[in-house]
Amino acid sequence: MTTGLWEHWVLPGIWITIQLTVYSAALATVVAFGVGTARTHRLWIVRFVAGLYTEIFRGTSALILMFWIFFVLPQIAGWSLVPMWAAVLALGLSYGAYGAEIVRGALNAVSPAQREAGVALSFTPWQRMRLILLPQAVPEMIPPFSNLLVELLKGTALVSLLGIGDVSFAAYLVRLATTESAEIYALTLVIYFVIAFLLTRGMRALERKTKAGLGQRPAAGGGIMGNKLNMRQTTDVSQVPTSSGGGGA
Repeated sequence: MTTGLWEHWVLPGIWITIQLTVYSAALATVVAFGVGTARTHRLWIVRFVAGLYTEIFRGTSALILMFWIFFVLPQIAGWSLVPMWAAVLALGLSYGAYGAEIVRGALNAVSPAQREAGVALSFTPWQRMRLILLPQAVPEMIPPFSNLLVELLKGTALVSLLGIGDVSFAAYLVRLATTESAEIYALTLVIYFVIAFLLTRGMRALERKTKAGLGQRPAAGGGIMGNKLNMRQTTDVSQVPTSSGGGGA
């Protein structure tokens, strides 16, 4: 592949892919926390509306939603979005629905005693959420959010169907220009892997920072050795004898 093709197509494509990932992830995060916290609301109507949103956007194709926003919405509303923002909106709404379930699950995993302590201290619902629930739930959200972020990165390849010059569209143009399929698509795989690797390392650092704020240590890393270590620690804990008495501290 010549230097000109790299400079004019591939490098701009990488930058567009990064922009799409960042903008879509920002929108998905806002949607995830908004809808996820709404799914734990005390009013059933709020939970119902949030659950309806989650089911609709999890059960529809992000690609079809992208087409709908870009091609159909202008005919209905009379205004249109540029392809870049239409793609960001579709990806953010779709992946935000998946993230909402992560937020809901992490909030519900917080011990009920913590909620009761907030009530006993006369905290408002917002204070309980901000001071008690979120600080404990956010560290548990980060690992699944990391996986979702990588999936979002790979999902940005859909935007090439709108003619957006991301890295996958640039690879297609280079293949047409050079007829070298193996080289360019192997390079494209490497590019996606490098970006995904950097994203996961950043999320891992964020997880360590949030857990350190709670005085916790992050779980062992993934892979065979990490899984064995986790199993060994679980076995060791389960073998610790417990007293039969019910005395408190």
